[in-house]
Amino acid sequence: MSSNITWHHGAVSFDERQSLLNQKGCTVWFTGLSASGKSTLATALEQALLHAGIASYRLDGDNIRFGLNNNLGFGPEDRTENIRRVAEVSKLFADATLVSITAFISPYKQDRDSARALHKASGIPFIEVYVDAPLHVVEERDPKGLYKKAKTGEIKEFTGISAPYEAPTQPEIHIQTHLVSIEQGVQTILNYLVEHALVQSEKVTKH
Repeated sequence: MSSNITWHHGAVSFDERQSLLNQKGCTVWFTGLSASGKSTLATALEQALLHAGIASYRLDGDNIRFGLNNNLGFGPEDRTENIRRVAEVSKLFADATLVSITAFISPYKQDRDSARALHKASGIPFIEVYVDAPLHVVEERDPKGLYKKAKTGEIKEFTGISAPYEAPTQPEIHIQTHLVSIEQGVQTILNYLVEHALVQSEKVTKH
């Protein structure tokens, strides 16, 4: 980072922005194996929030690699940089009082902890959602055929097969997608957001 730059503070604080817009910003961070249901849950959560009149935006792992992170691969260093960039973007969205939703494998605990610390330093809530399904279940789902390719060696450094996934030990929310429906999973997250005063209960009770 250059030493010839200066942070310019705005005239509106995070708390004042939340008060003016009558909404609280936070990041809901989905993590889990490929085909565990992260993107499906994230999409459904975004839809539920928007239909309830709550501004939200979803950052999807594949989508981000078409633009912002299209120069990154899947080796350990690039995976870390991928998550660092996403954490920064998500923090900005949350600072603007959106419910920022991220759906990334984010396999390394240290990277997720760094994302959490970044938010904590700015006083922005960070909710880690562990989207959990056994390996044999996600292999059976395999909607993109990635596990099959990874097992034949066609895809290198594939999480869960030839690259590690460090599961969260203390996530705010743990959803086992082989045991609950998408609707039940979304409701679990909405309940958490209401219980922690991050969204208004009267807006989401119909969901």
